Amino acid sequence: MSLDITLCEAAWMARDPAYDGAFFVCVRTTGIYCRCVCPVKPPLRRNVEFLPSATAAELAGYRPCLRCRPETAPFCPAWKGTLAIVEKAARLIKDEGALDGDGGNVEALAARVGVGGRHLTRLFRRHLGASPIEVAKTARVQRAKRLITDTDLPMTDIALQAGFGSLRRFNAVFREVYKRPPGEMRRGRQGNLNAVRQLGAHRGPAIDGLAVDDEGAVADGV
Repeated sequence: MSLDITLCEAAWMARDPAYDGAFFVCVRTTGIYCRCVCPVKPPLRRNVEFLPSATAAELAGYRPCLRCRPETAPFCPAWKGTLAIVEKAARLIKDEGALDGDGGNVEALAARVGVGGRHLTRLFRRHLGASPIEVAKTARVQRAKRLITDTDLPMTDIALQAGFGSLRRFNAVFREVYKRPPGEMRRGRQGNLNAVRQLGAHRGPAIDGLAVDDEGAVADGV
């Protein structure tokens, strides 16, 4: 997909929520990608590139920011009209897990949106910079990350609910994307919550100026 770099720069510098999910900010010096609304101090422009999707960022070797949590970004496609078919297919992948499990394949997905599998793949590569299969992989990891962060479900249940065929596959893909196992991510979250509770017990109910992200990795988004 050909992004309007000037528009991306303006939206990024303004942290414009209207473009949240329309593109992602990739920082070469840290290997991290962020939403345009990330609250962390922006890096130098020369260290940044813009990519059209979370999947494209991960294929380029970037890992998700733990501060702005790209997995929570709204799906905000930058095209309409005749290419609304790509939006529809991507939503089926993200919201319904259309490519998860034994019954999920690109031909079946393409049939649901009225095109052939090869044509759908070409459209995805043109506008998202990734294939439907690659987009589905990112969607599964994002579901898993939300469940790890926002629930206390055991990892086996998370793997199944996120659309992975096995716990082993879940562990391997999650480590590939986040560069750490899911259990470590969960322990980091629990450790931060305990630290905040202990600090609150010493200082009282109000903790002015305290800003702790869900993973304790504020620097990870810089």
